[in-house]
Amino acid sequence: MTNNYSEIYERSINHPEEFWGEAAEAVQWEKKWNEVLDDSNKPFYKWFVGGKLNTCYNALDYHVQNGRGNQTAIIYDSPVTDTVRKISYSELLETVSMFAGVLRDLGVSKGDTVIIYMPMIPETVVAILACARIGAVHSVVFGGFAPNELAIRIDDAKPKVMVSASCGIEGEKILPYKPLLDKAIEISEHKPGKCVIFQRPQVEAPLVPGRDFDWETLMSKSQPADCVAVSATDPLYILYTSGTTGKPKGVVRDNGGHAVAMKWSMKYLYDINPGEVYWAASDLGWAVGHSYIVYAPLLTGCTTVLYEGKPVGTPDPGAFWRVISEHGVSALFTAPTAFRAIKREDPDAEYLKKYDIGSLRYLFLAGERLDPDTYHWAVDMLKIPVIDHWWQTETGWGCAANCMGIEPFPVKAGSPTKAVPGYDVQIVDSEGIQLPAGEDGIIAIKLPLPPGCLPTLWNDDKRYLEYVTEIPGFYVTGDGGHIDEDDYLFIMGRLDDVINVAGHRLSTGSMEEIMAEHRDVAECAVLGVNDQLKGQVPVGLAVLKSGVDRDPDEIARELVQMVRSGIGAVACFKQCALVKALPKTRSGKILRGTMRKIADGEDYAVPSTIEDETVLSDIEESIAKLGLGK
Repeated sequence: MTNNYSEIYERSINHPEEFWGEAAEAVQWEKKWNEVLDDSNKPFYKWFVGGKLNTCYNALDYHVQNGRGNQTAIIYDSPVTDTVRKISYSELLETVSMFAGVLRDLGVSKGDTVIIYMPMIPETVVAILACARIGAVHSVVFGGFAPNELAIRIDDAKPKVMVSASCGIEGEKILPYKPLLDKAIEISEHKPGKCVIFQRPQVEAPLVPGRDFDWETLMSKSQPADCVAVSATDPLYILYTSGTTGKPKGVVRDNGGHAVAMKWSMKYLYDINPGEVYWAASDLGWAVGHSYIVYAPLLTGCTTVLYEGKPVGTPDPGAFWRVISEHGVSALFTAPTAFRAIKREDPDAEYLKKYDIGSLRYLFLAGERLDPDTYHWAVDMLKIPVIDHWWQTETGWGCAANCMGIEPFPVKAGSPTKAVPGYDVQIVDSEGIQLPAGEDGIIAIKLPLPPGCLPTLWNDDKRYLEYVTEIPGFYVTGDGGHIDEDDYLFIMGRLDDVINVAGHRLSTGSMEEIMAEHRDVAECAVLGVNDQLKGQVPVGLAVLKSGVDRDPDEIARELVQMVRSGIGAVACFKQCALVKALPKTRSGKILRGTMRKIADGEDYAVPSTIEDETVLSDIEESIAKLGLGK
């Protein structure tokens, strides 16, 4: 394949069957497909129709058979338990085969669903791959989710078996899972017949006789299970979108298109080769964890890092540098939030000086908009390419990026660079008319989406259609932004983060960009608050860097002046509060919607995805001092 981006991209858009058919040759198929792309039932597209394969075979058996048995598959690094454990491909294959036998003996077969409610431990990866091995559909729910949220997912997925652990560990806090699991099953309408519980040494969970089974006891009696071939279009997993109200959306990932996209992306987007150490510092409950802790690295034959800890506090802001140094990590993929946290605690990167991170070739950031200030800080400290890229739970892998394995481009801070091959990303208006370069609009992707993206929602084709019928012929991302004259994409935030001030449409992301340039600001958020006169007005919240000892009111005034200078008086940016922390989900997304409700004096529910709900009381207090809220 040529390394000319324009040629590769053009071929992927104009000749997708040829392009992805060639990419699919890197995957091991039990039966080759009859058709690369089936578009006979638009907008429900299917990839590799007629093909049969097994994703677990591609991730484990294939590598063991081809000489990687002794290579480390997983490095489990857990500062919260002071544990480092390395698991080879052969060992992982043996354990996965045995647990697949456990599931089989519990009555799980091809097409059945299994919910996995577990922490960041190797057994979670084992459970995931064991489901894939026997053709069962897994749904990983972030360990520690509230019982009501778990119950909603149980009722939607209707699992035959639940797999859980006795506890998770959040920093110094031990969180018992079993009471949460028991409560969820109690209030759910669907009752899973059996639960497998992995007992961690920190907590011994009581077992319900007849329903609950001990992981180790079942494993000691198990016989290994072989791979079960499934159709390329059969579901591999369900991943429920976080932070939704009411019934969550169960994003479906198929087997064939997913395997093809994962392998392709590792080589061409991340420039990662078999045998290298790849670390996605995310959680197995999120899309990044599925795609880039488990599947993509193992399908490629890499060593993947499974990290049970935080970027700061476990034990200090040097945690990431230690892991990279100790394990020879080639590429790190994490959220901008993680780097903002490190920057806040260690603005001069003193902890970085303690470690040799010469193995690190790339830093990839995604999950939330990368502000230029954080980008420049990371570049200055690491002296390596820092790659912003943009994608969503629904797509499963990058839609826009600086593809390191094709043709790296000069970086423009604030942009994830260009559309990834396979994604026809356009800026359109509400009628689907393409807008000129530089003009903000709706970011939409022309159908069909490439392999690896959602083919539909779990048992809910009707809700899937909401994504692809709002603007016919396009998948509507829900994000707004523009493409410049060099075809660089700029994401300005969710469409509902564009506020209307006295008839002027203004991006809160642009205001945040300006605030983030202040020397004392670690991170910030701008909210559109209801205003009787102007419709909406922006209000800023800022978190200061560690060690800043200046008059908070003076800093707030400086921030107001910066925004008014940068955007103009039209922004009506007059209020800014300094807060201890911004409320975030466990995956690092800032809960802007919740803060908006607080500022507007509306009732709000504490999101089940929030990392620390105590932060909200400080937000309420700070907003009240501005004369807003209740």
